[in-house]
Amino acid sequence: MRGLVVKNTGSWYTVRTDDGQLLDCKIKGNFRLKGIRATNPVAVGDRVVVDGGFICEIEDRRNYIIRKSINLSKQSHILAANVDQALLIVTVSHPQTSTTFIDRFLASAEAYRVPVVIVFNKTDILHDDERHYQQLMVRLYEAVGYHCLQVSAQTGEGLDELRPLLEGNITLLSGNSGVGKSTLINALVPNANLRTAEISDVHNLGMHTTTFSEMIPIGQDGYLIDTPGIKGFGTFDMEPEELTGYFKEIFRFSKDCHFSNCTHTHEPGCAVLKALDDHLIAPSRYQSYLSMLGDKEEGRYR
Repeated sequence: MRGLVVKNTGSWYTVRTDDGQLLDCKIKGNFRLKGIRATNPVAVGDRVVVDGGFICEIEDRRNYIIRKSINLSKQSHILAANVDQALLIVTVSHPQTSTTFIDRFLASAEAYRVPVVIVFNKTDILHDDERHYQQLMVRLYEAVGYHCLQVSAQTGEGLDELRPLLEGNITLLSGNSGVGKSTLINALVPNANLRTAEISDVHNLGMHTTTFSEMIPIGQDGYLIDTPGIKGFGTFDMEPEELTGYFKEIFRFSKDCHFSNCTHTHEPGCAVLKALDDHLIAPSRYQSYLSMLGDKEEGRYR
């Protein structure tokens, strides 16, 4: 029997079979994905084969979003599989999403061929200087080539522009804890009734309200994949020589570098460094590139 994994609680998986049943399943034996050292070998969005309450086979994935496991540096955690797009929910305040986090997510999505829309939430509570900073962020990422939306899940501002993007698509929602993913889903899917939490006043950080991943139906044949909030985004299995290709604007300029194996850090005739000097590449994006370039050597991530 074949079906779609619609919920993952860590030990149990809910599978919606092709004939409409909802089955709670476990993984059969020491089931592991070939070639992927994942803490969760089965992910929400996977197409699977079920036999007697056990998942015994995963069909080939067309894509997935993956990050380095927090506790096990040599393993990965798959956020979701077989998605049409991702919404990266960010906030410039309460809490502030770092550009490093944004860029790491975008690069990982590029690596696994997942289109991303950046959604700036909590627009309604911004002061003038914060609103100005958000506009600068929107201009930066739109110039790179990403679609950006400015919304308020609380007031409904901007949601009419967001809804058509979700119809008929499987959409992953991701972002730091506290950026309002659950509130946004409740606004888009009124019967979802997801739990929300206040921001910690002490550290201006979000608190986890989602503890597992779940596919929530939206519209006729669309799904939102709700995932737990994440603090950091560690890249997994990215080779330094591939990294240029995951930063759209750096890749564009890199074609004019003097050396084909240019790392864009010190080489003479580097078109990327020239573009950086000419203010054609944002310093924050270049710093994110350098940060990811150093991951492999130092075994670190943020």
